[in-house]
Amino acid sequence: MQSAPAEESRRPLAVIVLAAGLGTRMKSKTPKVLHHLCGKPMIAWVAGAVEPLGADRLLVVLGSGAEEVHQFLPERAEVVIQEEQRGTADAVAAAREALEGFEGDVLILYGDTPLLGSEVLTGLLELHARDEPACTMLAVEMDDPSHYGRVNRDADGRVTRVVEHRDASDAEKEIREVNAGVYVFEAAPLWEALSEIGSANDQGEYYLTDAVGILAGGGQAVMAHVIDDQDVVMGVNSRADLAVAAGLMRQRILERHMLAGVTVTDPGSTYVDDGVIIGRDTILEPMTTLSGRTFVGEDCVIGPSAVVVDSTIDDGVRFVSSYAVEASIAAGCTVGPFAYLRPGAALEQGAKAGTFVEIKNSRVGEGAKVPHLSYIGDAEIGAGANIGAGNITANYDGVSKHRTVIGSGVHTGADTVFVAPVEVGDGSMTGAGSVITEDIPGEALGIARSRQRNIGGFARRLSKAGRAGKKNTKRGKQRETP
Repeated sequence: MQSAPAEESRRPLAVIVLAAGLGTRMKSKTPKVLHHLCGKPMIAWVAGAVEPLGADRLLVVLGSGAEEVHQFLPERAEVVIQEEQRGTADAVAAAREALEGFEGDVLILYGDTPLLGSEVLTGLLELHARDEPACTMLAVEMDDPSHYGRVNRDADGRVTRVVEHRDASDAEKEIREVNAGVYVFEAAPLWEALSEIGSANDQGEYYLTDAVGILAGGGQAVMAHVIDDQDVVMGVNSRADLAVAAGLMRQRILERHMLAGVTVTDPGSTYVDDGVIIGRDTILEPMTTLSGRTFVGEDCVIGPSAVVVDSTIDDGVRFVSSYAVEASIAAGCTVGPFAYLRPGAALEQGAKAGTFVEIKNSRVGEGAKVPHLSYIGDAEIGAGANIGAGNITANYDGVSKHRTVIGSGVHTGADTVFVAPVEVGDGSMTGAGSVITEDIPGEALGIARSRQRNIGGFARRLSKAGRAGKKNTKRGKQRETP
């Protein structure tokens, strides 16, 4: 990543992020800039791109949903409210009072451009600092410039104005160089230009783009920093745009992990949030999602069909077709297929949570196994224990949750139910089908079930009675027939 311009040579810098738009095309009660992609709302991506620039002031212009948006902003961000959304120039004017007396450069960008990175912004600032025009704008050559403002130049290649697509002439619509909506202005010329902007356009709004024409028409220099990456300046205006932007961001994230030594067997079906940490030589199989504050160590195999949320997975774990949220999985563990690790689940080194196992707020000790078809809630399972199929810790009495403690080396029979609170001593066993309501001492066998009783000939008599009942039913129906 490039660094910001050298501190000793650069002018004071203020950043204005325009995020007051209603986002009507999103069809949502949520403010547009709070819609998420790859683990963060759009406004957080933009704030993250601005942060490395070392700006002296950071202002964010908000309108609808200001309180909701504010919580996702950096602490030093100054919020400015645009009471009525009357266009981009009006939004910048709303920040003018807060910047009263500021002398330096003003970087202006939008809060709905999550793909815009600090590298592009740094290049824009460096060009502006070198040539010192009144304005330096970001521009891009588009294959399909439809719906974008066109950059007009004179015969000598100097920028003369920007015209919005809806206001462009047929000739101007043929221009492929478009306005990316990011500008650096000298503060004084910016405020002067804002005072001259009118609303005589198709939308009846005050366009910030008009400032370019006003400055150029007044003989002040306007430059364009042209880039060739069309994606970075993509604005998100609809759910469809959001999906496209999320896909592009996901490609970036996965590429970064692959370059760092992670194998992603099918990037098209793999979803990894920004901020997720993955160690070398880990393999992500298809249909895997890693989100939130998730850490995955080295030499793991995650997936296929795995979902991990806000969880920690240490080295050498095999996690297949399972779901984990706020769980901790130590080195060498095996999870799945079809396991569900809920908040507070902790598997110690070499433990196993197998097929159709659900674990909540419980610790499974080193080398212990819960192989299949069990629910373990609010429990402690000691090292080396083996929990039989279909075991349940009955942790809730209708009022409070209680804990089950199962010692080291315990072997439980299939379909054992532990009615908490209850403790099972080290090295003990339970009989299959037992309902354990009392503590079991160490190295003892706990059995709690009714004694089996065989009734001779019962099945034969039941079958004979059933056949007789069917015959009587048929005779009754025949008598009822008219």
